[in-house]
Formats: sequence, structure tokens, C-alpha cells
Amino acid sequence: MHKIAVVAGDGTGPEVTAEAVKVLKTAAEKFDFKVETTDLDYGGDRYLKTGEVLPDGAVEGLRQYDSILLGAIGHPDVKPGILEKGILLHLRFELDLYINLRPVKLYPGVETPLTDKGPEHIDFVVVRENTEGLYAGAGGFLKKGTPDEIAVQESINTRKGVERCLRYAFEFTRKRNQEKTLTLCGKTNVLTYAFDLWERAFNEIGEADYSDIKRDYAHVDATCMWMVKNPEWFDVIVTDNMFGDIITDLGAMIQGGMGIAAGGNINPESVSMFEPIGGSAPKYTGKGVINPMAAISACQMMLSHLGEDAAAAKVEQAIVHVMSKKLKSMNAGKMGYSTAEVGDLVAEEVAR
Repeated sequence: MHKIAVVAGDGTGPEVTAEAVKVLKTAAEKFDFKVETTDLDYGGDRYLKTGEVLPDGAVEGLRQYDSILLGAIGHPDVKPGILEKGILLHLRFELDLYINLRPVKLYPGVETPLTDKGPEHIDFVVVRENTEGLYAGAGGFLKKGTPDEIAVQESINTRKGVERCLRYAFEFTRKRNQEKTLTLCGKTNVLTYAFDLWERAFNEIGEADYSDIKRDYAHVDATCMWMVKNPEWFDVIVTDNMFGDIITDLGAMIQGGMGIAAGGNINPESVSMFEPIGGSAPKYTGKGVINPMAAISACQMMLSHLGEDAAAAKVEQAIVHVMSKKLKSMNAGKMGYSTAEVGDLVAEEVAR
């Protein structure tokens, strides 16, 4: 039995999450395993009613699940930052979801803005450290609001945090078993303290325990250039929190857009959380036009993480079939089907 917490969230989150759950339950029936889903109302509407972002005991409650499926966070009537910090970042830190895993994969039938690039060129994974760096929240103000104001934001990089991220990336590269190349993305020529630690740990761990994995390095600016010019050069990229946040959004664009991209916030030893990368898209709320494929892809990643490899492979096959054979466009309102109908198409293909 897999116990799944479903946090549909805000805007179009409930719509796309409903389709992901539909596919999840179809896969469970098809491949003879059990799932139990529990809906949790964390998000903007709850905050506006109660004034609390997360109720007491929410984090401990989530630890009791095998996985979390998240829809979207972001409400037009709530000041930006309150929900994002109070839910997303809070859960990442409190549940120690220290890996952000982002496949960047172009599926057949999906358009990319890159000229002369196809699915054979765009198929790599970014492993992003998810709990340290500039997002740790270390820093502060001096003389705030005056002409002499100073703002300091510190990047926190611990050997423990860096090493566990790197080891996950090495293991993932080995398991992926494609080019068996792991690229460290950093900025060693400017961020000489933080990325000295990253580079030393990268090479020490690689030499000691992963001699079968080829190691490569690229500055973050060069990584961005090559993701556009030669995405086929990459197999797995590992990087810190800030750079990972930036390059994965670029990755979403070259794989066809935010409506397709999915990611996982992972603690290999505990509960993990999977989500579509796109936001809550409030202007489309309730219209039934949003593309649910990113949420369904997040469900596919969750199945793989839970060890249901056959079901995960079948869901991915169904996603490819529907996107390449059925949908007119990946854009909201232009798919040729409603949100629920797209979910039905994927579920039917999984059941086939």
C-alpha cells in the first residue's frame, strides 16, 4: 500500500492534480498495487480563511506518508512569498528534501524553440541541491530604509550537504546508465569559496567511489549556452540551489514549456514530494483548459521513486502517445481537449 498525500493547492493545481490522481489509480489497478490518497487543503484559500499557512502538526503528519503529490502554490489574493516560503520552502527544509530532481526530456511531437533539435538531442537530468546555498535564508539588513542600507545574503554550503547531493548524483548517473557522464555546474572562477568545496568534493568522491563515471565541469553561464546550442552534450548535471533553480527553468523551455515539466523534491530516506514545475496559473482556474501533462509526469516520477517501475514506464509511454498522437498543442486552451479529457486519454492508454 502506497499512502499518498495530495496537496492540490491553488489556482489550476486542483484541476491538474485530479488528472494525475486519475492516472495513478488507473496504473495501480493495471499493475496490481494499492494506493491510498488523502487530500490536504494547504494553500491560499485556507490561509485566507484561517490566517495560518500550515496547521500545527502538518510536517509531522506528512512524514507518515510514502509520498506527496503537489499541485501548485500561489494565490492572487495572497502577497507573493507568504505561501511559497510558508509551504514550499518550509516543507523542503523541515522534511529535508535535499535533492531537487528535474528531468529535461523532449518528447516526440512536442515543439522546442531550439532549431534542428529533437528528442534525440534533449534528454538529460539536473540534480539540484535543495536545502542550502542562498536559499538557506542566512543574512540580514543593516540601516534598512536609509541611504546607507546594506543587505547581505549568504550562501551556506556544508560538506555534508554538498557530499550527499553529489553522491546522489553519482548514483543516479550510474543507474541511468546512458553516457555515464556527470557535469558539475558552478562558478569556480568567481565564487571561489563555495565552489572550491563543491569541486574538491566532486573530484574526491568521484575518484574514490565512482571511477566508472566520467566527470566534467562547466561554469553556469557556459552551461546555459550549451543547453541551448548543444543540449546533447549533457547526461546528468549536478549543481547548487541557486544555479539549479535557474538552469531548470531554461530546461523546461527547451523541452517544450512549463506545461510539460515536472520535478521531484526528494529525501531518499523519507517522504518525498513531486510536482509540476509550472505555477498556479490563476487566470485559467476553473476553465478546464490547462495542460495536466506536467502533473501526470510528476505522478510518473513518483511511481518510479516508489519502486513501481513497470507502472512508471507505462505512464510515460501513455504520456508520449497522447502528446504525439492526440494533442494539437501543449498550450492552455489549444490542446483540442479539456483538462479532464487529456487525463482520460492518458488513463485509457495506461489501461490498454
